[in-house]
Amino acid sequence: MPWNWQIKDWPDFRYDASTIASFEESFLLSSGEILGAVHHVSPSERDQLRIDLLSDEAMKTSAIEGEMLDRLSVQSSLRRHLGLEPDNYPAKPREQGVAEMMVDVYSTYAKPLTHETLFRWHEMLLSHDQRLETIGAYRRHEDAMQIVSGRHDRPTVHFEAPPSDHVPDEMERYVEWFNGTAPDAANALPALTRAGLSHLYFESIHPFEDGNGRLGRALAEKSLAQNIGQPSLIALAFTIERDRKAYYDQLEHHQKTLDVTPWLEWFAETVLTAQRVTLERVGFFIAKAHFYDLHRAHFNDRQAKAIERMFREGPDGFKGGLSAENYLSITNTSRATATRDLQELVDMGALSRTGERRYTRYWLNLPGTEI
Repeated sequence: MPWNWQIKDWPDFRYDASTIASFEESFLLSSGEILGAVHHVSPSERDQLRIDLLSDEAMKTSAIEGEMLDRLSVQSSLRRHLGLEPDNYPAKPREQGVAEMMVDVYSTYAKPLTHETLFRWHEMLLSHDQRLETIGAYRRHEDAMQIVSGRHDRPTVHFEAPPSDHVPDEMERYVEWFNGTAPDAANALPALTRAGLSHLYFESIHPFEDGNGRLGRALAEKSLAQNIGQPSLIALAFTIERDRKAYYDQLEHHQKTLDVTPWLEWFAETVLTAQRVTLERVGFFIAKAHFYDLHRAHFNDRQAKAIERMFREGPDGFKGGLSAENYLSITNTSRATATRDLQELVDMGALSRTGERRYTRYWLNLPGTEI
């Protein structure tokens, strides 16, 4: 079976627009909900919300590729690149690179796409990687660009991209298509359709030696932001990472055909889920702010440290709740002190408690987290 770029009508993807129409409508409605939710956050807290959401995306878009990052280093780098008051946490090269790229995607979303934009993102993302021949430019190697898995002596080839000498022409056509389907362009496409096609199209060219997945998801974010007229801040990578096998399966299947309606349906459902996740996280952020307004002044240092650690887990919190053993590990205190601290947190209404004895678990008391 040929790859999609070897099919005669490439890159004229075929799809049923009527199948996607209801998703497009839901996307626009949810975008308005997210805007309204963010307005509940005070101006002074919006910067921290941006950092929380952008750092989650930076962490997860890297995790999809099997790369684990230091969250505090990512957030420290984001603060610097957003021009906010820096903290003292050291910025590591890998984390600094992805943070710089995320901020660039966020702040330049409205600008047309250029080759130089892509080269800049690639250099930001991979300037630390000494293994690559070409950074900040399209791949040039003569070897086939393949996505493989399995044993080295018996690999399974999931996809083979166009040869390197085809890439400049393919990318010239891609950039022209991306800008020509923007909201005010002659061939404007609806938001989800354009973003879904932009991602599949880019991944099928696979123009760089490495980083194509992260750049392709950044392009989908840029496309969505252009269609709604502001940075989207939706948890796209966060949502994809939850089921990355389905993501890779969908890409692999649709890199062998130009009939992409099922891909667009899957992508649309993923974006709508990402919007719901974002609403949940904005609600969590608002509840967190109210929680600290109520309780911050009453915490001792140990309690403050444990509460901060619980919030760092996000809306899902500690799986199964915080145990006394967790508290001992976080605070490095005695069991008697831990028991007293936890009871105080329950009495003041900061935590709720379930279970008895060794099954006792503690949960952040965050009423009203729904938007």
